[in-house]
Amino acid sequence: MRAKRGVPRRPGLLLALALMLILTSSTARGAGAPPPTEPPTTDTPPTPTVARAWPVGIRPLVLRAWEPPPTPYARGHRGVDLAAVPGAPVRAVATGRVHFAGRVAGRGVVSVELSGTGTPPLRTTYEPVTAAVEKGTEVTAGEVLGTLEAGRGHCTTTCVHWGLLRGDTYLDPLTLLPPWLLRRGPSRLLPVLGVPLSG
Repeated sequence: MRAKRGVPRRPGLLLALALMLILTSSTARGAGAPPPTEPPTTDTPPTPTVARAWPVGIRPLVLRAWEPPPTPYARGHRGVDLAAVPGAPVRAVATGRVHFAGRVAGRGVVSVELSGTGTPPLRTTYEPVTAAVEKGTEVTAGEVLGTLEAGRGHCTTTCVHWGLLRGDTYLDPLTLLPPWLLRRGPSRLLPVLGVPLSG
């Protein structure tokens, strides 16, 4: 009797290979670990560019940028620090309603809930600020919220810490600014040609 041509039948070998593949994949994942899943999706809408003014000055120097922490309780920088002089007016960057105006841990804080920014609405925070507004006050972009308090805080020089939140999630406040406001430098007077001098 002749053997059939083709692949020899060895069920024991196939079973051993299948078992080895299963054990290898579970060891790579970690024993008892669930299979990998897709990253969680969030329904957080993108940050709208609703700002029409900087919190201080025309185009302040950013002393420290936003550095999101890797986890909610890790170290990071949950806002941006903008250079300014003590007593400088601190302004609302967009239209909204004052959500909080008072002292937190000895520092003056003003928070503004921005109009038309979704649910939950975006909130900007400014500190250290001596408030000139009260909770519930309606404000427009560029309106003075208070004055920058003296003292270094966490900056090496006087600065306003500007934050942005949606619910409990911190976001980069610079994303509120449209490109034209981010790029705008100081105003310069240019000569006017072809116009006679009045005398």
